[in-house]
Amino acid sequence: MIKATSSSDTRHRGATGAGDPPSFPGLSPLPASDRAGTVMKALADFISQSGLRPGERLPTERELMQSLAVGRSTVREVIRQFQALGVVESRKGSGTYLLRGISPDTIHMPLQIDASDLREGLLATLDIRRGLEAEAGALAALRRTSADLEIIEARLDEMETVHLAEGTSGKYDLAFHLAVYDASHNPMFGQLLEQMREAFERFWSKPFDRPDFAGRSFPFHRTLFDAIAAQDPQRARNETLAILQIVEEDIREMSQDIAHQSDKAMK
Repeated sequence: MIKATSSSDTRHRGATGAGDPPSFPGLSPLPASDRAGTVMKALADFISQSGLRPGERLPTERELMQSLAVGRSTVREVIRQFQALGVVESRKGSGTYLLRGISPDTIHMPLQIDASDLREGLLATLDIRRGLEAEAGALAALRRTSADLEIIEARLDEMETVHLAEGTSGKYDLAFHLAVYDASHNPMFGQLLEQMREAFERFWSKPFDRPDFAGRSFPFHRTLFDAIAAQDPQRARNETLAILQIVEEDIREMSQDIAHQSDKAMK
């Protein structure tokens, strides 16, 4: 059995004075821009340089916050992404432990969309989503368990409730698709989604944070659930593609509307 480091293990820690932030070689305060991405790289660099081995404990959340001069939410976001990638695991009441070695050269940084050409970036992301989500839906239909189905339906109910109340349901929509990914029982779908999470979330941010964006796709989420429940992979694939086709149509249409409004404003 691999012995995890204890809180008194100072092999990879530097000495500190009373009241000073903890010192970890490779970890130093970061600039304000792109905190999450920079923390991912810094933590990967620390893991590589410190000689931390699988089974050993990472610095605590508070130690990372102090060493990198970042907030709790940033540290938690990075740890969550590392967990999804299978790099670390968090043990309740014990800490976060390394599962496999990693370095800045091997870590996969999240994909980003060029904000200067949001329309083309979103359409490019849709190409990837079609391949991933259609197959994930088909596999979910084949492999889902009763427990999986209950989770997917719960996420769908939440999405429908918010959609009917507010007209849009971005994060609940994403949660529904995450549940479908999980029901495929292939962890690589979740890992790939982590790389694209920022790109996915841009579908519900400005300038497309409108109640009517992809509203026509809303009923197809229920029919996708029905296909998964019926264990019909081809139907699940088709329903997924129908959702994404509507998303593409709305991106193209709304991009034209936004461009037209900009032209009018400049005249």
